[in-house]
Amino acid sequence: MSNFITESSLGRKLGAKGVYITLGTCLIALAGAGAAAYNKAVDELDNSLVLDAPRAVQQADNKTEGVAKAESSAAESSSSKAEESSRMDDGTSSLISDDIKTQPNVMPVNGDIINPFSDGELVKDSTLGVWRTHDGVDIKADVGTPVKSMNKGMVTEVKEDPLWGFCVTIDHGSGITGYYCSLSKAVNVTEGERVNAGQVIGAVGDTAECEAAELSHLHFALKRNNGWIDPIGFIDGKKLK
Repeated sequence: MSNFITESSLGRKLGAKGVYITLGTCLIALAGAGAAAYNKAVDELDNSLVLDAPRAVQQADNKTEGVAKAESSAAESSSSKAEESSRMDDGTSSLISDDIKTQPNVMPVNGDIINPFSDGELVKDSTLGVWRTHDGVDIKADVGTPVKSMNKGMVTEVKEDPLWGFCVTIDHGSGITGYYCSLSKAVNVTEGERVNAGQVIGAVGDTAECEAAELSHLHFALKRNNGWIDPIGFIDGKKLK
């Protein structure tokens, strides 16, 4: 009888432990299955994201196609402004780069040519008594005769030179720079001012000490890309070298 009781008690104890062991085993199995399922789901999600990424980019591009981007518009606007600025202000060599032919060339003053452009050849200077190049033209005109701008442009310098007297320098664009010398002190323009073809910029003044032996005149010279050219030939529209 006691053996039966002992075996029955043992059986009950083992039976209870068996239930716990079985339950623990099931929980471990379920946990393993869940982890496997979770890892599989993560892998599938990753693959889906990788595969769908190009499609997502393509869809984004399609949605924004034809829509102006703010950065691009700003850059284009900035580029346009820079281009406009370069047309109006491009350093000392050419402040006005519009076509020189948009306005007609005019003679600064009308009169006889006392001394022509020497085109690099040496000529005798009647005032200084030396041989030198004459890089402009001397146009005879009475003191006080209005001097006109040959073409539109920007006044880059107004000064009193010890040899050439009162002078006005105008950037006429397209690499053309005009020098108007031996003016009177009463100059009509200021540095930085824009002028038009035929606009009065001053008057003949007979102030050039280096040409004081000559009759009153305007000394008028032109440079193209920093090289002296014949002003009269340029105004007449001749093809200059």
